[in-house]
Amino acid sequence: MSATLTARLRPSIHPTYARILCAWLRQQGHDTESIFRGTRLSWQQLLEDNRFISLEQMARLVRRGIALTGMPWLGLDVGQATQTSSHGPVGYAAIAAPDVRTMLQVITDYAPLRLQVLDYSYTATADGCELGAREALDLGDAREYVFCANATVLFLLVMATTGESLRGIPVQFPFPEPPWSEHYRTCFGDNVRFDGDSYRVRVPARILALPNMTADPAAHQQSLRDCQRQMKQLQAGGALTQQIRFYLLDHEGQYPTLEAMAEHLGMSRRTLIRHLKQEGASYQELLDDVRKELAVWYLENTALPVEQVAEVLGYQDTSNFSRTFRRWFATTPRAVRNGQGV
Repeated sequence: MSATLTARLRPSIHPTYARILCAWLRQQGHDTESIFRGTRLSWQQLLEDNRFISLEQMARLVRRGIALTGMPWLGLDVGQATQTSSHGPVGYAAIAAPDVRTMLQVITDYAPLRLQVLDYSYTATADGCELGAREALDLGDAREYVFCANATVLFLLVMATTGESLRGIPVQFPFPEPPWSEHYRTCFGDNVRFDGDSYRVRVPARILALPNMTADPAAHQQSLRDCQRQMKQLQAGGALTQQIRFYLLDHEGQYPTLEAMAEHLGMSRRTLIRHLKQEGASYQELLDDVRKELAVWYLENTALPVEQVAEVLGYQDTSNFSRTFRRWFATTPRAVRNGQGV
């Protein structure tokens, strides 16, 4: 398996952002069944499961949203519908910060708690600051959506906390100017640029010094402590479910048993089961999730025979793989190979 595919399948996006997209599509009159068709996700799954989803899963949902709406600039509209509370402790720490400068630094420092597909940067300049972001992995056809949503969320956040509009400040996007660029100018003004080496927003010193109308020192400190605690967990490997997903993706075809995984993690089988239950998961569920994603990807994107796909996924018996695949998707591997998607 390529490193690119592994990266796209790693949990990296908080499910809240998938929920927001789905909720926005429902508000536009699209029914739940239509929204999730072909995405291998479900509304119930997103609501009940707080585990991070992968870029691949989010990209499928974005593609579906664009297909339903005919709006390739979809991220602009969804970003404007995103509430501050959607960003969890990062959002609370930002809106409770004393000023815009501190708010932007909070966002830069703690963005990975919600979104790990971008590497953010904050650079002080002579006339203000530059807030930037580069792709931590190739975003592919989700690139425009991700950067659009990020930019509109930032503009909305500053407006909500200061009453000041960022419209007209320099904004640069890392993709060619699209035919629908007028929608960008409507959102950001005429100082928007395309084809840059990264995403950049230049914020003038006047804006950085603005006090937040929603400043709350006690709430800011409490939210920062929450962010710091979560960052320590992330730096230690993240939630247990996320650590296991990473390990399974890195050991394709040689998946450990529950007992072996527990030993690898330095705990007993019973302790592992208990901790996973606390996170709303089981080891078999995590293993199935990884296998399902890989199975469909191999069938749709490679010429590997079904027998070899089964072997790659750790099935010695192809018929067993086919039975399991039918249980997962109510169809057969050969049907998917022949272009009948799931």
